[in-house]
Amino acid sequence: MKNVIAICLVLLLFASCGSEPQNKYLTYQNIVILSDMSSRLENRPPKDINEIQKILQFFKTECVKPGEKIGDKSCISFSAFSEKTAATIDINKIKNLGEKQRFINSTAEYELCGLSHQITNFDSTVRNVYAKTRNEGLDLISLLIEKISNEHIVKEDTYLTDGLDTTYLAYNNHIHIFTDGYLEYLDKNKNSQFYFGNSEIEKVRKYCIINKVNISDALESDKTLCLPPSRHKLNKYINLHIHETHERDKNLNSQTYLHPRGQRDNEILEAVWKKWSKDSGFKDDLQWYKY
Repeated sequence: MKNVIAICLVLLLFASCGSEPQNKYLTYQNIVILSDMSSRLENRPPKDINEIQKILQFFKTECVKPGEKIGDKSCISFSAFSEKTAATIDINKIKNLGEKQRFINSTAEYELCGLSHQITNFDSTVRNVYAKTRNEGLDLISLLIEKISNEHIVKEDTYLTDGLDTTYLAYNNHIHIFTDGYLEYLDKNKNSQFYFGNSEIEKVRKYCIINKVNISDALESDKTLCLPPSRHKLNKYINLHIHETHERDKNLNSQTYLHPRGQRDNEILEAVWKKWSKDSGFKDDLQWYKY
């Protein structure tokens, strides 16, 4: 009898150990590319396509990792600001793990229509949109707010559970905005709060000179020099990346600037965008790229 009791106690011990909940934490990438198809594309040779190719390659080799990673749930999408999404690759749409891996590795039924094929189509779509789309005078920030609010481009954190074990899924949402940084559009009177062009830049520059302060201090001291914040519950999930392509106060032939360091257009635009992003509750610091 004692032996039976001992065996029962051991079995109960193993059962209790096996019933401990197991939690997993997984992070995936959601990359959204939005392009400003304004006259800036005629001002300078369009470099955006090369930069977008780099992002697409990052999605493949660093996020999805064909042949290395199992069960990825990352997503990448592209659209012009004025249009609905033109291209998307959403790995999480394929729920069956075996089928997902065949798609990622472009094998079996996905040999000719898997991830490799989808990436080629994505790149072709980007090139086609850039070749055919021109939109003058768009209010980019208002359109960005609308896309965040209404077009489901942001993925929120979630979890999966079987009642005991739980898998927590987190998404790093990265919105890459391709624009020259200037926020100018045809009808300023319709929404002047998000307008920021030459005259607004000059106001910041003059304030810095007169008051002998840097750009950041000027924006902190006088809120009328800034863009008004636009808060949304989804902003906290989003990392913003601004890809800047044109500096009006730079002479490309002589590689000189019209204004001294600390007062240049690009520096003012970067500071204004970063303050707007921070005040609007976006995640981390806005990333600003010149190329």
